Amino acid sequence: MAYLLTKTFHLVFVIAWMAAVFYLPRILVNIAEAGESQEVRARLLLMGRRLYRFGHVMFGIAFVLGLVLWLGYRVLPAFPTMVGAGTAWLHAKLGLVVVLFAFYIVSGRWLKGVERGRPLPSGRALRWFNELPLPALVAIVWLVLAKPF
Repeated sequence: MAYLLTKTFHLVFVIAWMAAVFYLPRILVNIAEAGESQEVRARLLLMGRRLYRFGHVMFGIAFVLGLVLWLGYRVLPAFPTMVGAGTAWLHAKLGLVVVLFAFYIVSGRWLKGVERGRPLPSGRALRWFNELPLPALVAIVWLVLAKPF
């Protein structure tokens, strides 16, 4: 039962983090296309800051729960393990999670740069940037479900 609860909450917090991963670049697109409207830019920056902080908290909780799923058998004897033969898929998944986290950090750096007066890439470039997490998420879900290696 502890394993299923841990896995459930891990998924819930991953989903919450992914919402931030998908929406933060969209806020950047809106900032880039807001023009000179200071009121709109200020509101978008506030939304972006709050979302960025929220995403970090969600990632942190998902990370801790992921560690419990990965290494929980060392603390709870009846806890299933993901350590051992046939878990190379987990390393591939974690590599893609690191790529997604780097994407999220880059988005946050751009947001902080806007607050300091730095320009953003064009709205078109940001729209393309906004689409990058989707293939990574599809690959992660496939790796977790198929466990191909």
